[in-house]
Amino acid sequence: MPATVLSDWLAQRLNRHDESPVYRQLHKLLQEAILSRALGAGTKLPSSRVLAMEIGIARNTVTQVYEQLTLEGYVTAGIGRGTFVADTASDEIDTGDAEVSSLIAGGALPVLSARGTRLLNGAGVFPRQGGAFMPGVPDVTRFPASVWNRIHSKHWRRLQPDLMTYAPAGGLPVLREVLADYLRAARSVRCAPEQIIITTGIHQSIDLATRLLTDPGDTIWTEDPCYWGVRSILQASGVQLKPIAVDDEGMALSATDLEAPPRLILVTPSHQYPLGMVMSLGRRRMLLEYARQHRCWVIEDDYDSEFRYESKPLACLQGMDPERVIYVGSFGKTLFPGLRVGYIVVPRALAASFAMASAELYREGQMVQQAILADFIKEGHLSSHIRRMRMVYKQRRELVLAAIRRRYGAKLPIEGGDAGLHLVLLLPDSVDDHQVAAAALAVDIVVRPLSTYFSRRENARSGLLIGYACVMDERIEAAFEQLADVIDGYLSCKREFTST
Repeated sequence: MPATVLSDWLAQRLNRHDESPVYRQLHKLLQEAILSRALGAGTKLPSSRVLAMEIGIARNTVTQVYEQLTLEGYVTAGIGRGTFVADTASDEIDTGDAEVSSLIAGGALPVLSARGTRLLNGAGVFPRQGGAFMPGVPDVTRFPASVWNRIHSKHWRRLQPDLMTYAPAGGLPVLREVLADYLRAARSVRCAPEQIIITTGIHQSIDLATRLLTDPGDTIWTEDPCYWGVRSILQASGVQLKPIAVDDEGMALSATDLEAPPRLILVTPSHQYPLGMVMSLGRRRMLLEYARQHRCWVIEDDYDSEFRYESKPLACLQGMDPERVIYVGSFGKTLFPGLRVGYIVVPRALAASFAMASAELYREGQMVQQAILADFIKEGHLSSHIRRMRMVYKQRRELVLAAIRRRYGAKLPIEGGDAGLHLVLLLPDSVDDHQVAAAALAVDIVVRPLSTYFSRRENARSGLLIGYACVMDERIEAAFEQLADVIDGYLSCKREFTST
């Protein structure tokens, strides 16, 4: 690009109505022109006075941009000489191998490891984390922020130096004590405070357990389907996953499965994720007995057991065998996901090792946050908030169920609707639930395809996870009608599935 046309080029691209300041826009445009070599090395730029006049901005703005580009090495300047584009070409690398050089130039060499590629291929992170019908996200607008702020202000007014450093091994002692009392009362967990390790959530808890209790190549049993995030953590650790199908009573182990004991067994017994069934007492007893005989560890993910609508919350599996079951939970669903506080309850024999390993691996902090949470629980606000939100979510669940019945009657089955923050709307096997979810997202409706959660294709079922917790009551009916219009477009025979 000749310097003589630079002013016109810039004038066409500067947006006077953009929120970004003109200074930043001009700096970015000149930087891009130099890096792309539209302005070649040695090109003399117009003086700050001339450029400012030609594009209609303040001369000081141009001067500041030129000075910044000089500091960054994009241009050179000298008194009486003017401002010139610097030579920004990178140094040539002599690989000694023409084939390798061409691959580098063409971007053909892989950047990620095989493990990293597998991780990203299985990723399920959505660009949006709320609204209709995002599964697994609570209504954060109902969080008692004023109570939290009061406790927050109290701690910052008389801040203790110990709260501003790294966390002690296992987490803040007072939070571990308060949490032990809460879990014993609310979930029938049998534990002492020293058995609780504070983490940033379920992901870190399972990562810690996997690192300490398995070696690469060890086998872990998982439910099929299961939470994709946990599956990604386990796959990245180098263990071998053995998916076990579930039925109405939970994980359904066959005689063949039992022949080769795993190192770890990961289950969601109180509310299977994502289908919602409860593991029967017989299955629980059988699983624990098998784990004792074969010295397996059982990891119990108790992810949203507080929210049951047709019955009281069920006692946890850990209460039946606290020396064989590792219990994990978090406050992401009960309070708000951004809190990033979870916990892992380990058998007494593992407590010291887990606490030390957590400090060694993750170098935790957030002590003030932990102190606030401890007071929040101790003052009874957690229990009160859960009771309130249980009623809110129950109402929204009923509104979603009513919307489904109005549109489809009993023609599309529903799974897991009596607990948690989502339900599953099953689709005919001929329907590609990934396509339905993508089409729904195009009209601003977020659902997750059920088949994503299955490890084995032969087990996979088509369906949609519909979250109801973070969508306002008055929005539910209209939002579901939008979703149903999308679904109908993928049903093999529309008349067969729509209500009359």
